[in-house]
Amino acid sequence: MGIIKAVAQALGGGFADQWLEVYEADDMGEKTVFTSGVLLRKGQNRKGTDNTVSNGSIIHVYDNQFMMLVDGGKVVDYTAEPGYYKVDNSSMPSLFNGEFGETLKESFNRIKFGGQTPTAQKVFFVNLQEIKGIKFGTRNPINYFDNFYNAELFLRAHGTYSIKITNPLQFYAEVIPRNKDRVEIDSINEQYLSEFLEALQSSINQMSADGTRISYVSSKARELGKYMSNTLDEEWNQMRGMEIQSVGIASVSYDEESQKLINMRNEGAMLGSDFNVMRGMAVKNITEGIRDAGSNSGGAMAGFMGVGMGMNAMNQTMAGLSGLQTPGDMQGGMPQGGMQPGAAPGMSQNGAQPGAAQGMSQNGVQPGEGWTCECGQVNTGKFCSECGKPKPVIATEWTCECGQVNTGKFCSECGKPAPAAEWTCECGQTNKGKFCSNCGKARN
Repeated sequence: MGIIKAVAQALGGGFADQWLEVYEADDMGEKTVFTSGVLLRKGQNRKGTDNTVSNGSIIHVYDNQFMMLVDGGKVVDYTAEPGYYKVDNSSMPSLFNGEFGETLKESFNRIKFGGQTPTAQKVFFVNLQEIKGIKFGTRNPINYFDNFYNAELFLRAHGTYSIKITNPLQFYAEVIPRNKDRVEIDSINEQYLSEFLEALQSSINQMSADGTRISYVSSKARELGKYMSNTLDEEWNQMRGMEIQSVGIASVSYDEESQKLINMRNEGAMLGSDFNVMRGMAVKNITEGIRDAGSNSGGAMAGFMGVGMGMNAMNQTMAGLSGLQTPGDMQGGMPQGGMQPGAAPGMSQNGAQPGAAQGMSQNGVQPGEGWTCECGQVNTGKFCSECGKPKPVIATEWTCECGQVNTGKFCSECGKPAPAAEWTCECGQTNKGKFCSNCGKARN
């Protein structure tokens, strides 16, 4: 009721021709985990259809194959060693453990044959090679808290993983469907893929807890395989006799909101680390604003007023930021745009304010020049650099012929227009009209 070793090694067809019937495993592809044995008929060197192993038959086992002699679904003998074996129903099981040592005997005692002495059996083979290229993809985004971004992000992962059968007897008893002579991994993978994805989420969450940045996940396939081993291998080994061999992540993608957060954080980090980059981005935005001002729905002038306000605000902001020292701002021991050693805040080494000549106020306006806006900002241009309001027009008083003092263009008493103001031409002629009465030049 077992097998005996006929030849220690599989020596090939010449030696095997002395037996009438030799069984070998059916074709084993890279995704095949289980297949039946088929009969090689002597002299024809082709596989037959009769797969019932009779007493005295020879079974040929190759490397990375686990052979089982089965009767009525129960294993009566097995071997994990390559070679030729003779079926002998009068002998006790030989149990050639091969690379598995004594660990298989406990499994054998649970599923061994327990009936009458068999007269005919079937032979099956389990693939001991690494089963590669099993595809996976997360159905829903996996939450991932990233300490670097300080945000809860969501990612999707796609790739492949591989398994290896570590206890073929347990694998046969728990995984292989009954009455199946051939099993591919894809045909039984639905349940195990769900368990794999659950373990993948737990492992990715563990990577998050360990402080791994989300952008590094795709390059951490080896570490992820270790996390998977700790999460899933113990359960799969004990229950199904297989384990995760490796995990390969082909791509990691983020949901839309996570991608926005990552882009915003990266842009902020880039601008904050290099003042020149920040200034370049500001110039780019202003240039685009000027380009778009002509198409402003409120009129080109309104568009340019907005650009002017933005430029003034940007100049003040940049001036303030340039005084902040960062490690990258130091060249030759001197801060760029900041204070010189020994200077008071906002002052140069000689006590003058940066960029200001003697007799100038902090904003560069000569005492008595410029105008003060309602918001308190001192300006020299036509618009306030703080709020954008136009420079107020200083009205000039004039006295009408009727004696009424006015500031507008017409007399508020009699309605007569204000007399034309005198102006002096470049030639020295004093005029009241729009053109010089001496040289004909137009009033500026």
